[in-house]
Amino acid sequence: MSTATQVRPGKLFINGEWQDAASGQTFEVHNPALGEVLTTCAEAGPQDVDRAVRAARAAFDDEAGAWRKLAPRDREKLLRAVADGIQKRAEEFAQLETLNNGKPLFESKIDVSESISVFQYFSGWPTKITGSVLPMSTGPFHTYTLREPLGVVGSIVPWNFPLNMATWHVAPALAAGNTVVLKPAQQTPMTALLLAEVMAEAGMPAGAFNVVPGPGRAAGQALVDHPGVDKISFTGSTEVGKGIARACADSVKKVSLELGGKSPNVIFADADLEAAARGAVAGIFYGKGEVCAAGSRLLVERSAHDAIVEKVVEQAKKRPPGDPFDPKTRLGAVVSAAQQKTVLGYIEKGQAEGARLRCGGKSATVNGKGYFVEATVFDQVRPEMTIAREEIFGPVLVVLPFDTEEEAVALANDSPYGLAAGVWTKDVKRAHRVARRLAAGTVWVNTYNRYDAVAPFGGYKQSGFGRLLGESALEGYTQTKTVWVDLS
Repeated sequence: MSTATQVRPGKLFINGEWQDAASGQTFEVHNPALGEVLTTCAEAGPQDVDRAVRAARAAFDDEAGAWRKLAPRDREKLLRAVADGIQKRAEEFAQLETLNNGKPLFESKIDVSESISVFQYFSGWPTKITGSVLPMSTGPFHTYTLREPLGVVGSIVPWNFPLNMATWHVAPALAAGNTVVLKPAQQTPMTALLLAEVMAEAGMPAGAFNVVPGPGRAAGQALVDHPGVDKISFTGSTEVGKGIARACADSVKKVSLELGGKSPNVIFADADLEAAARGAVAGIFYGKGEVCAAGSRLLVERSAHDAIVEKVVEQAKKRPPGDPFDPKTRLGAVVSAAQQKTVLGYIEKGQAEGARLRCGGKSATVNGKGYFVEATVFDQVRPEMTIAREEIFGPVLVVLPFDTEEEAVALANDSPYGLAAGVWTKDVKRAHRVARRLAAGTVWVNTYNRYDAVAPFGGYKQSGFGRLLGESALEGYTQTKTVWVDLS
């Protein structure tokens, strides 16, 4: 397993320069697979956030500024250069992500590949964001619309997919012509700082992209409250998202939120049960269950329930926690001791409320170290149980039976969340019918956990609003101006 000596301390990236925090304070960054300090990082506070926002503001507002005058075709070239820069350092990104987050290197390499594709995709958009000429009913007027960037975007991203989430927020914002201040999660700032290094090497103008690692209560709140920020884009917990929405309302700041989930993965008895079981296992244990869209509620038609549970338990037992740098490992360390405690608390609650623990349920170490939780499966779960209603954000699957399609849909939608869902069936009509009825921003049919830069992603209900990825993402980073010209 790699050691902490390979990672240099992190600094703030503001106005194209690496800087210490104004306070001089730093915080420890941990390797969760070892339970040890990985490195230290400068801790941004309100004064540092203000400097970053002012730099982003100047880069956006100054008519002579390098970012403001950058032609769309040149913005495309720059974003392609960023994608190329990530590609050249892909192994470094993957190893750093695994060191800082605890996920298997196998998964980190997938994350890096997807991050490259996100920048490649959005690099094609700057020359294609257009307005339109309007056929007016009165006249003579020449009336047209312009789609313009918002200004300064404050992006706040979580610790479960540190690089992926950064690219999902940053790439469309820059493609649309905005400048960005990125606040990575305090637990996992390192790949965001490496991304800043790649940005600088690609020729990103000073102030167009800034990174301010630090605690949410200080750096994050300062970014949300700053009058120089035009929009906050946030991925994280629903409770924090609600607080951000309330704070943004005071200044009528634009906001997009991609929040939590308790996603249903629905298996009908006519499905390919082998494939469905594999999909159920991947849907919850990929990413250690620290995935907003994790298929954490497995809803199974009663006649297939026992067969599916047996298959899922068998496969779960074949995913022991392991060294994240071992190529065979498919279940890494949860991100912190605090998260491990939270997950184990939910497991205890599930048992106390009467659910049957079929496998897992305990903490683990690898070579005597780290914050690991076994792949855990519960059945005999009732819909009102805590583990069936609250987002656990760990490798814990709960299985609930249903008898009819109507019951399956009602059970799936019986949640304050609506981020994602899965449907497993060989009946094409049923697949489309159920997909339409599920209250979720993404529905996977006979697959799970699939993402692509072209496909919009976001939630219904308390899973948020606004979309990441795809053309839809650009709508959240632009605004429409209507121009009337009197020709009389």
